[in-house]
Amino acid sequence: MFPINETMGQYSELFMLLAAGTYTVAFIAFAWDLAKSSKTLRAVDLKAAELSGAATARIPVSAGVGASAAVDRADSDVSGPVGRAERPTSSVTGSQGAGQTADGGMRYGAERRVPARVAVAVTVLGAAIHAAGVITRALGAGRVPWGNMYEFLTTGAFVAVAVFLLVLIRRDLRFLGTFVIGLAIIMLVAASVAYWTPVGHLVPALQSYWLIIHVSIAVLSSALFTLTFAMSALQLVQSHRQKTIAAGGADKLGFMRLVPNALSLENLSYRINAIAFVGWTFTLMFGAIWAEKAWGRFWGWDTKEVWTFVIWVVYAGYLHARATRGWTGTRAAWLSIVGYLCVVFNFTIVNQFFNGLHSYSGL
Repeated sequence: MFPINETMGQYSELFMLLAAGTYTVAFIAFAWDLAKSSKTLRAVDLKAAELSGAATARIPVSAGVGASAAVDRADSDVSGPVGRAERPTSSVTGSQGAGQTADGGMRYGAERRVPARVAVAVTVLGAAIHAAGVITRALGAGRVPWGNMYEFLTTGAFVAVAVFLLVLIRRDLRFLGTFVIGLAIIMLVAASVAYWTPVGHLVPALQSYWLIIHVSIAVLSSALFTLTFAMSALQLVQSHRQKTIAAGGADKLGFMRLVPNALSLENLSYRINAIAFVGWTFTLMFGAIWAEKAWGRFWGWDTKEVWTFVIWVVYAGYLHARATRGWTGTRAAWLSIVGYLCVVFNFTIVNQFFNGLHSYSGL
């Protein structure tokens, strides 16, 4: 075991603080993007309504079917194709194309959303500082930095942000920025306030190469579950909004126009949950193998083991119900959210208040 370097541990805490501050700036920029783009879209709607009204006034009644077709084309320019996020086309927006966003497939459009670009750039900077904090913690401890709750939480927050940035390369998920970065800030603050642990050696049971294998997969899976939790929450809001509008109600959540429709969110969430579920399955398997090497048994009904299995069952039920039983829409979203709440419960309540062989919180 390498000697403990307390100075590197102090540097790590400083980097974590700077990362939280940088993420806060990114959070504000993402929120600004939602607010500004929503305001732009409302202005575009008013302009489009004026143009449509003027066009209707100029069309003689005798135009018949041709007039109706012209109005329908004007309406389609504003509404956009079915299955896409609600964005006006460039033929209507003109110079106000900044209000555009990704379509239902979450592909990038030809837009200039300056706040969103600034937010992503600041997030990249925050992730780099965060990575420095994780690395210096590892150097200070002389081991991988996920041996207690503080380290698991700070590393998990970094992985969640890193996965978000990687997915941004192929998909326009900037609408998730406020929620993902907000969760990362909460995780860093919770780690520093509630779960802070000084740099130290691991208990004997954790001094194994299985720590790297088992916990790294658990961290990655938890990060993916964090993304799908945010998507499922947005799916519920978007679904409620779509039903309200379909019923003739007022649209009180204008910023949700920047978010793809509920079905698109559900489909992507399902795909990511499927990947995360495979990772959690390996987490469960490798944990059992490690338990056999450490304690001489694969399964002992320890509280941590039980809740890890409960999480696996919930997400297995979610995937099965959606794929074969027709559990789509809000029911699927709620089941995904329940799974993530089980992850949070397993990490917080079980680690802190249940005694067992997995009591490695460091508190």
